[in-house]
This record gives sequence, structure tokens and C-alpha cells, in this order.
Amino acid sequence: MTKKNEKPFDVKLFKRLFQYMKPYRHVFIGLTVLVIFLAILGASTPYITKDAIDNSVAVKNPRHFLTYVVLLLVVLALQTASQLTFIYYAAWLGQNMVMDIRVKLFKHILRFKMKYYDTSSVGVLITRSVTDMERIADIFSQGLFMIIRDLLTMLVVFGIMVYINFKLTLIVFIMLPVLMYATRLFQKYMKRAFEDVRNEVSNLNSFVQERITGMKILQLFTREDKEYAKFKAINERHKKAWLKTVWYNSIFFPIADLASSITIGLVAWYGGLNVVLDGTVTQGTLVSFIMFVPMLFNPLRQIADKFNTLQMGMVAANRVFKILDTDSQIDDSGTYITKSFKGNIKFKDVYFNYVENEDVLKGVSFEVKAGETVAIVGATGAGKSTIINLLNRFYEIKSGVISVDDIDIKEVTLNSLRTQIAVVLQDVFLFADTILNNITLGNPHITEDEVREAAKAIGVNDFIETLPNGYHYNVKERGVMLSSGQRQLISFLRAYVTNPSILVLDEATSSVDTYSEQLIQNATDKITKGRTSIVIAHRLATIKKADKIIVMDAGEIVEQGTHEELLKNKNGFYKNLYEVQFLKEEVA
Repeated sequence: MTKKNEKPFDVKLFKRLFQYMKPYRHVFIGLTVLVIFLAILGASTPYITKDAIDNSVAVKNPRHFLTYVVLLLVVLALQTASQLTFIYYAAWLGQNMVMDIRVKLFKHILRFKMKYYDTSSVGVLITRSVTDMERIADIFSQGLFMIIRDLLTMLVVFGIMVYINFKLTLIVFIMLPVLMYATRLFQKYMKRAFEDVRNEVSNLNSFVQERITGMKILQLFTREDKEYAKFKAINERHKKAWLKTVWYNSIFFPIADLASSITIGLVAWYGGLNVVLDGTVTQGTLVSFIMFVPMLFNPLRQIADKFNTLQMGMVAANRVFKILDTDSQIDDSGTYITKSFKGNIKFKDVYFNYVENEDVLKGVSFEVKAGETVAIVGATGAGKSTIINLLNRFYEIKSGVISVDDIDIKEVTLNSLRTQIAVVLQDVFLFADTILNNITLGNPHITEDEVREAAKAIGVNDFIETLPNGYHYNVKERGVMLSSGQRQLISFLRAYVTNPSILVLDEATSSVDTYSEQLIQNATDKITKGRTSIVIAHRLATIKKADKIIVMDAGEIVEQGTHEELLKNKNGFYKNLYEVQFLKEEVA
């Protein structure tokens, strides 16, 4: 059953979609003219056939018959040329509009807060950016203009039928209200069915994308059978959603064909009697009406079919516009632009939460002076990584102030701020591209020679040169062709070549071999030298070298000081952490 206030067609949504047509309005106008021309050409064929039969065949006068044949061939040629032009430019218009929407959507997605990605499915976003876009293109290439063409064809056919014989036209229209009512019901039910289809497609994409990405975990924990069962259930729902559309089609189209056949039968019966008994209907009129009936009923049938395409496109457009309307962007109203910072960082009474009323940071205050290296230590969930996220403005703080060089980071443009802060994360992400492109990320101001010099400076050039094609070695998706230690080294080099004012390191050497660990430690020493650095420390060597250590627990700073100062506090958090986590490392 359809919902009470459900609309088979959303005019407001269509008007919004139509705004993207404005740059191509000349093509739209040309297509509209072609549609009118095609409707006239289509309806003219039965009319010419009628005259040919009445004026030549019925009276056995071959004098003008050849003229009618040539005229029909000309109409056919014009129809073919117009149809080819129409199909190409309708698709051209749809693809150009979709290209503009897709670019706008991706630009919008690029600026979303990290919080949006924390709660959104990657598979759904991929569906919106790719599959749904093709459905929107179909609105113009297979939906809208086809419907307009069919409606105009019906209008022209109706006018000619009334002009030729009003009584036969009335017989044709006996079945038309039935088909129109069936079409309207069909449209309503199909709209809901296609919404279900789009939901299940998104669910299917999300499931497959996540499982393929996490395939190693599935196999490690022998989850293949369980995930296979889940996939079968999701696929079954997807199949049922599609079968619902097939069911509605299987009901409607036979009804449409039956209505057309009955109408042709009635026309042949009534018109044939008139031809034989009193001659009020000519042979040409009867033949033309038999030709007109499909031209009147088939467009209505096709309109329902094309309306399916149109509604699928509208459902897809609605989903895409919901993302475009999502206001989940970090406020970038700051006006301060800088090419470099001195590097003085201050957190003053900062409160933050990922979930409302569940503070992750509780009044955090600390200062990092220019050129200092500060280590942050604490148990898992203490808030260490959150500090990194907030410094880069991936999330908005609840209250307090974060400043660099005594300038509130909200006053600095996002581009300027993030350009001056380089981050090396524990979970290194590499794109399916060359090592060089993964280091420069397409920055035209960083040359290959500069990358090589930087690599030599931090001691990673030798390892890169040993790879096939060196800096042009393709690391494949997520850098699977490299070890975790090698990926980490690439991330260090990526940070180093940008020459940032501030460096943030989520030091991660727990899962790498001894050789890679030594290279990473050397790289850390090199890139932090003389540069303001905040390090989430996992190794004692880094902590000892830090100018200051910040100890966190449950979202609060519980201690600050140097390694030696903090060890003097016998019952302190750091001393306890040192004895539990770091003492074995020092002894070893």
C-alpha cells in the first residue's frame, strides 16, 4: 500500500535538478524542438498511408501512388536522422549535468568533518557518487524527453483522429480511461518499489566494500561462513526488492497490451461495418485508425515504463541532494593566512566530546614552546589522539581555546593551518599509486629531486631505491606491496618534504622489524630537530628525548614534566606507567 501523502512525482525536487541544466539550455531547447518534430513525423505516417489508400489503392489510380511512397520514405529518413540526433544529445545533456553534480558532490564530501565519516558508510557514499549519478543521467537520456515525446505524439495523434473521424475516435477512447487509471496506480507503487531497490543496493555495496577491505580479519578469525550467510540474506532482500518491481511490471504491461488489442478489435469491427454497409468510413481511414491505436496506447504504456526510469532517477537525486544539503563542515570563516608558524602551541581549558554529554577531554590545558618536542603518554582512551585531531581542526571543540603563536586556530584559514602542520599517523594510508605520488600527493611545488634529497636526509632513500622502479614503484591499494615499517617510512618522508612548522607524530614501531624500527627512530630524530613536535609516544627512547612529557588519564592531564622530574613522584601516574610499560624496554 502507498502512503497517504506520497507523491508519485516530486516537482520541487525536479525544479532543483533542473537548475543544473541552465549551462546547457541551448541543447535543451534544441531537444525540445526535436521532440515536437518527432511527434509530428510519427503521427504523419498513418495520415499519409490513409491518403495513399483512399486516393490511389481504393480507386485503383496508380498515378499518385509513387508520390505517396516517396513521401513516406522522406518521412522515414527524417525520423531516423531526428531520432539519432535526439538520442545522442539527450544522453549528452544527462551526462554533462551529472558530471557537474558529481563534481559538486565530491567537493562537498571532501570538506566534511571527520565526525561525518565516523558515522557514515563508505559503501553508501560510493553508491551516491557513482551508481545514483547514472540514474540521474537516465532522467534526461531515457526519461524526461521520452515522456515529453510520447505525450506530444499522443496529443498530435488525438488531434488527427478527431479530424478524420470523430465516432471512431470515441470508440478508441472507451478503453483509454482504464489504461490511464492503471498507469497512475502503477506509478505510485513503482516509486516505493524503487526506493526499496536503492536502499538494498546501498546496503549491498556497503557490506561488500567493508568485507573486501577487512578480508584479512575475516580469514584470520575464520568468519567466511558467517559472512557468507549474512551476504546471502542481504542479497535475498536485494532480489526481493527487484522482484517487486518485476511483479508490478508483469501486471501492468499485459493490461496495457490487452487494452490496446481490445480497442483495435472494436475499431476494426465498427469501422469495418461502416466500410461495408454505408461507406461512412473509408478503407484508408480504417487502416489509419488501426495504425493510430498503437501510437496512442503504446506511448501511454511507454510513459509508464519511462516513468520508472524517471522515478529511479528522482529517488537517486533525492539521496544525492540529501548529502549536498548536509551541513557537516568545519567552519572556515577564519581570515588569517600564514606561510609559517613559530610553533608556540597552547591548549587552554579545552573540553571536547564525540558523543553529547560524554566528554573525552575535560579542561585540558598545556603549552608547547617553539622548537620543543613534547611527548604525550597515557593509557588507551586517555585522549592522546584526540589532541592531534583537535589541533588540525578535524573536530570542533566544545569550549576553550586552542592557539598557535597566540592566534586562535579558528581565526586561521583551514588550508593555511593544515599546510603548516604535518601529521604522521599510526595507521598509514597509501593510495594505489607510485611512491613518489604518495609522498608529494600531487603537489606541483615538490619536485622529484627534492623528494630524493629529503629521503637521503632522513635515511630512507636506500630502501626506496631497492624497489623495482624506485620512486615510481606502484604500491597498489592501501600500500599492500610494502611492509608496515616501509609504509611508516613513506609517511615520515611525506611529512618531511612539506617542511611544516609543526610536526605531530603518532609514533608506531610496535609491529615493525628491528631494522625498520631503527630507520623510523632515525627519521623521527631528523624531522623533529629544531621543529615544534607533539609525539604520542610508544617508545622509551622518544620519551627520554622529549623536552616535556604530558601524562593523560581519562581525558585529563594528570602530570607534566621531564622524564627525570616525573620519575621522582613515587606515586605518580608516569612512574607507574614507566614501571609497567617502559622499564622492561630499558632493561633490555
